[in-house]
Amino acid sequence: MYIGDWMGRAALYWPDRLAVVDAAQGEAGRFTYRQMNERANRLANWLRHEVGLGRGERVGMVALNGIEYLDAVFACGKLGAIFVPFNWRLHPRELADLINLTTPRVLIYSDGFKDSIAQAQPTCPSVAHYLHLEGSGLAGSRPYEATLLTAQTDPVTTEGVSEEDIVCLLFTGGTTGLPKAAQISYRMIAWNTLNTIIHEVNRDDVTITHSPMFHTGGLLVYTLPLLTLGGTVIILRRWDPERMLELIERERPTMFFCVPTQYQQMLQSPRFKTTDFSSVRFLTSGGAPLPIPLTEAWRAVHDVPFKQGFGMTEFGPGVFSIGPEFAASKAGSIGRPNYFVEARLVDDHNRPVPVGAVGELVLRGPTMCSGYFPPAGDYRNNPRATAEAVDAEGWFHTGDLARVDADGFYYIVDRKKDMFISGGENVYPAEIEKVLYEHPAVGQCAVVGVPDEKWGEVGAAFVVLRSPDPVSGKPGAALTATQLIEFLRGRLAAYKVPKHLRFVENLPLSPAGKILKRELRRFFSNQEE
Repeated sequence: MYIGDWMGRAALYWPDRLAVVDAAQGEAGRFTYRQMNERANRLANWLRHEVGLGRGERVGMVALNGIEYLDAVFACGKLGAIFVPFNWRLHPRELADLINLTTPRVLIYSDGFKDSIAQAQPTCPSVAHYLHLEGSGLAGSRPYEATLLTAQTDPVTTEGVSEEDIVCLLFTGGTTGLPKAAQISYRMIAWNTLNTIIHEVNRDDVTITHSPMFHTGGLLVYTLPLLTLGGTVIILRRWDPERMLELIERERPTMFFCVPTQYQQMLQSPRFKTTDFSSVRFLTSGGAPLPIPLTEAWRAVHDVPFKQGFGMTEFGPGVFSIGPEFAASKAGSIGRPNYFVEARLVDDHNRPVPVGAVGELVLRGPTMCSGYFPPAGDYRNNPRATAEAVDAEGWFHTGDLARVDADGFYYIVDRKKDMFISGGENVYPAEIEKVLYEHPAVGQCAVVGVPDEKWGEVGAAFVVLRSPDPVSGKPGAALTATQLIEFLRGRLAAYKVPKHLRFVENLPLSPAGKILKRELRRFFSNQEE
């Protein structure tokens, strides 16, 4: 069956086009679509004949970005099996919990995470086969590349696989308890690819994948759409702004995705001003609102258009998109819904709100995931999951607060859970952060709500000051907390101005580069004790 066999089709249509560059492997890391299909067939044959892996069974991975992620996705597709990439930053106990939730029979891992695997191994009985990517591996583990080289190259397909079969499980970032494993189907990926083609990419595009490939941002935003279309994907092993700029110069990407903190890090790099961006036709930002001063600073040096996007693990991930032609007139907007996405804003009683009013963003369409794993937690079969995520009319509740203007452009106001109430007034941290970024000395910032005896909750701002200019050596502007508070008072209502402000050297970031506000709340609580 062709559904799921990406590389079988790709090797038929464009066998000699460059598909993937694994930058960490140098010249040996350049693979055509024909070579990608051969690797996928080898791994699929080993999984089928040596492991006995069947349709719906799982293959896990704990590794930094590399060609092996794509080997596993495409091999599982040929088998109708399910790929489960785990966050390599997890504590061994957390890793064991997720392994036992998803019960993979095979685990592929990097040598750098061998100790974590060894600690988790005794409590993970489902894993019967281990493949190590480098080094000596655990006792009984097999070397990955050697295993591929000895496996058959015969074509592998699985009859009966349909568009509703699950390709992979991607974990959502939970704030408490175990993360939830969203079930990503072939249908979801196909419709997301179509949306991405309509709004953004073409066969001649080249992107750099640097977000962790255990995240939707690394695996699904541009990687799989481009490899379905015949484009080229450059894989960066792990985010590093200097290495990213080097790859932009060497590999000549035409577009790529970053979160705002990563654009800020590249801007502050000594090599930023001399990097050649002439191949790049647009940049996409997502994961958080893109500060206007940041785009202005970029475009003062490199006049590359910015596109703001919006998506999530359970839906899309391509949900909204805005073209560079609206960058000025619709500053701060995430754009309009993508072609095959339906969106609206509702109040706490699930009633649509008028234009300009703030409501929760809800979504409907074919790019919604198939619920959470295990299947008993499916949206459609579990009343609690249905009540929390998808309503009776099939609308997925994102937990994001937004407003829409008369032209149909959406603006994220804040996360529903990030909003806090101070003295009876709703306060949206994203609004305060936007004003903070207007100060020339502010490099990064985050605002959270913290308890207060008088007002219930008040704002606490964490600010990273700009580094000295890397070329001129001119120091960043000196700034005191009092001065910055006064700056805010001149631009915000009094109840919105943070009661607490701290300068910090850096902000805690997730592997995808998003600011971890729960860590800031915890930090503040510890400091107050």
